[in-house]
Amino acid sequence: MNKKIAINILLIMTFMTVSIFISPQISFAKNDHEHGHDESNHNEEEEKEDDHDNHEDNEEESATTISEESAKKAGIKIGQAKPQTIFETTSLTGKIILDQDRAYDIKARFPGIVKDVKVKWGQKVKKGQILAVIESNDSLKLYSVKSPRSGIVLKRNTNIGNVAGDESIFTIANLSKVWAEFHVFPRDIHDIKEGQEVVVRTLENGTKDQGKISLILPTADSESQTVIAIVSLANKDSKWKPGMSVEGKVKILKKQVPIAVNKKAIQRIEGETVIFVKEGSDKYEARHVKLGKGDDEYIEVIEGLNAGEEYVSHGSFIIKADILKSTAEHSH
Repeated sequence: MNKKIAINILLIMTFMTVSIFISPQISFAKNDHEHGHDESNHNEEEEKEDDHDNHEDNEEESATTISEESAKKAGIKIGQAKPQTIFETTSLTGKIILDQDRAYDIKARFPGIVKDVKVKWGQKVKKGQILAVIESNDSLKLYSVKSPRSGIVLKRNTNIGNVAGDESIFTIANLSKVWAEFHVFPRDIHDIKEGQEVVVRTLENGTKDQGKISLILPTADSESQTVIAIVSLANKDSKWKPGMSVEGKVKILKKQVPIAVNKKAIQRIEGETVIFVKEGSDKYEARHVKLGKGDDEYIEVIEGLNAGEEYVSHGSFIIKADILKSTAEHSH
């Protein structure tokens, strides 16, 4: 009996010893599992926080803040996205010439000897002003050659002692209006019509104005096969000089688009086309946009901008520079 009790006591002690070693291992495994779960949750939360921080950083890196006063001093101007008429154009080349309705070749009324010349080349003259005095070969009397209109002496083809005959001795022109003479090639002839608006600009200094095609000559040049189109330009400030080379953008087709912006608003950042939208009183945010057709001044915005939103129409390069500067500082 004592032997059986001893065996039972030994079994109980053995079971308890085994339990002591097994139980903690089970407990640790459970704790490890729970800890792993916590770490997983913790990592997920950290990733979410990182994503949120990155999103905020991206927003910060694509925007800048400039006070209204600083923006005004920098020449930043704000426009509003709205419907606009876009013109399809075609380009022509040509030059500035005299308005042939305001240019006068002046001849002597009677052949004779030039006794006096009263004006110089480039001089301004008034209507009725004496240009020269000639002695008639027939009557030997002196008579005056007068200017038929006010203008500028562009040519003086005589001097004292010369014989005045059938040739022009003076050319007087009124330069308050001039013509832009354009050569229209056969491929463009069907698109060019009288009355169309043309933006005329010089190729050298960027002088620019707008006029309408007032005349298309009915004949073509035998060598170039071009037809001449004439645009009349006001020239009271003498910015257009006969002989200047010019380019003409003829508006041949117009299209109404729901949203358009000034072309000066468009910038590129990291290969993306952007417009800077004004948020509040002093924040400017880069907005990715998709563009459509445009002309010299406006361009259609297909995606990325809503009608009525305010954007930087002039001085967008200043906003771009400020954002890139902030990005560079942030990266360091």
